[in-house]
Amino acid sequence: MTTTTERTRAVADVVPAPPRKRWSARRYLVGGILVLTCWAMLSPVIWTAMSVTKPTDVAFLNPPVFFYQPSLQSFVDLWQTTQFYQYLINTLVVAVISTVVALLIGLPAAYALARMPGWISAVLLIAALIFRALPRFAVVLPMYDLSRALGIYDTTFAVAAALVAINQPFSIWLLRNFFAEIPKEVDEAAMMDGCNRVQTLVRVIIPLMGPGILTAGIFMFLFAFQEYLTATILTDINARTVPVFIATQLGQTLPMLQQAGAAAMLLTLPVIAFAFIAQRYLVAGLNAGSVKG
Repeated sequence: MTTTTERTRAVADVVPAPPRKRWSARRYLVGGILVLTCWAMLSPVIWTAMSVTKPTDVAFLNPPVFFYQPSLQSFVDLWQTTQFYQYLINTLVVAVISTVVALLIGLPAAYALARMPGWISAVLLIAALIFRALPRFAVVLPMYDLSRALGIYDTTFAVAAALVAINQPFSIWLLRNFFAEIPKEVDEAAMMDGCNRVQTLVRVIIPLMGPGILTAGIFMFLFAFQEYLTATILTDINARTVPVFIATQLGQTLPMLQQAGAAAMLLTLPVIAFAFIAQRYLVAGLNAGSVKG
């Protein structure tokens, strides 16, 4: 009688082993290009991280010093000698308010444009696209005069309202595409059960739009969190945000320049972490809209 080991060897002799994958010159070339691209994209972040962790007397030497004793003194000085914590709070308040308001306005608007197609909807979508494509100064300068007239200049509310107006066309276009992918039969079934349009949107459609709403919210938050021009024009001292603070530190003394780099790192690292955490939701949102029956 043949043993199990002998049978296994016999099968191995009959079934050939799968061929090993060979790396061609093209794959090495593509891999090298990807590595160089990633390095080029990450090099400013790496250089800034090195500059802010060096002692001040060697941080900006030419030629640069690559071997040094790391120090976090620039971060300590940033928190102790500036109002960075207040600027960070202002940035978060502006980002959260503008994101929530943009979604509250964009959801019903996008739903109406997706469910009521026609020349009016097409005109509104084109107008929104044109408004989004306008130079930022053409939009922000009138908002500066309006905020002065209303007495809300240099407030987080004014910055958030301006960002809602600027980013709203993008949110409507994005949400409208998600709504368009949900079959209209879902609306018809809900209205046959006694729901009106508003109830259908709130109780049926929005729960199906979870990934899409999260995707739009992430984009709106990141746009507002990193906005510079709007915050520069509509703020002075009280509502100053982190990007504006960083710009004010540039061109000053070396310690202040290091503080600007530390602030940039504190502004960048949460965005990177947030992007890594939310990437699966972004992918799910881009593929959302279908209904499994």
